[in-house]
Amino acid sequence: MKPKKIYLIRHGQTDYNVRGIVQGRGVDSDLNEMGKFQAKKFFNAFKEVPFDRIYISALKRTRQSINGFIEMGLPLEVRDGLDEIDWGIKEKEKITSEENAYYHSLISAWSRGETSRRIEGGESPDDVQKRLTPVIEELKRDEGENILVCSHGRTMRILLSTLLNYPLKDMDKFLHQNLSLYLIRFTGSMFSIDLFNDHQHLR
Repeated sequence: MKPKKIYLIRHGQTDYNVRGIVQGRGVDSDLNEMGKFQAKKFFNAFKEVPFDRIYISALKRTRQSINGFIEMGLPLEVRDGLDEIDWGIKEKEKITSEENAYYHSLISAWSRGETSRRIEGGESPDDVQKRLTPVIEELKRDEGENILVCSHGRTMRILLSTLLNYPLKDMDKFLHQNLSLYLIRFTGSMFSIDLFNDHQHLR
């Protein structure tokens, strides 16, 4: 397995993000105008990077976030393993600490290590980690030296925890915002982070 750099980004802003509404695997939302602006800023900042391949989730907000690179004709791989976690009955609901104790109790349980717990009708972090495993193996085998990956907030936290051998209970240590970047280096045997939640390109 050859050394490579993986540019991991979260999708751009959607109206659900602005309104504080849960959007997981069950919500195929579009970028809003700010999200499109963020996507353009990212493209302008990184269009000179010689990306060998792009990986995105099956949700259109990731495709829209890297559309400039797609239009360049770069090879594109769609992997539903990169989809956001399924938030089950909480999809499309507004979540605040005052309104939804159930949601926040689940997040707290995950932070205590109870990562097999699922939200009703949805997925657990363990479930997401399982479907990410084939994607991780594919990234390791990919012959490219520079790879762009666009995914989602919770899934990115689980992916980063897995790559860096953190327990999933610590996944919230991996901060993110819309169109922020993690630059990950793979030596052929281990992963490390060169840039952590970087968003200078959005300024």
